[in-house]
Amino acid sequence: MNEAGFERKEHRMLIMRNFVFGVEDSLVSTVGLLSGIAIVGTPSATIVLTGVVLIFVEAFSMSVGTFLAEHSAEEAVLHMHGVASDRDSRLAGAIMFVSYFVSGFVPLVPYLIWEGVTALYVSVAASLLALFALGAVSARVSRVPMLREALRMFLIGGAAVAVGVLVGVLVN
Repeated sequence: MNEAGFERKEHRMLIMRNFVFGVEDSLVSTVGLLSGIAIVGTPSATIVLTGVVLIFVEAFSMSVGTFLAEHSAEEAVLHMHGVASDRDSRLAGAIMFVSYFVSGFVPLVPYLIWEGVTALYVSVAASLLALFALGAVSARVSRVPMLREALRMFLIGGAAVAVGVLVGVLVN
């Protein structure tokens, strides 16, 4: 593979890595938090407010963290090889923000439509389904077994949801 081909492949992997990370983290963090506070009977309005604040703050925080991490790596490449660009760090941060922000609404929307335990169940189910789909998409792009990757994403995400519910029950 020539240098231009390698750079395109590396660029696609940067996009995929940050997209998968943003979607997965947003789904798991948001559904975990919302489930943990919903399981104890918190009013829907409070759950929605909490979710919106979480999504905005975390999308921004994750995008800034991604930008800074990628920028640091680019600085290291600059010092080692004399060539680097901020282009990838800005792109990675933007992808992280958008993927986190949009995905955060998957577990939140049910609380806008339903109340109580129905909203909780729909939120968890929608989030787990989205994690399964993310695993399938990631597997397809990575050319690895689709079912294995989709199940891995589903099970690990499910464990995080369980942690949110467990903490909510224990703290209550």
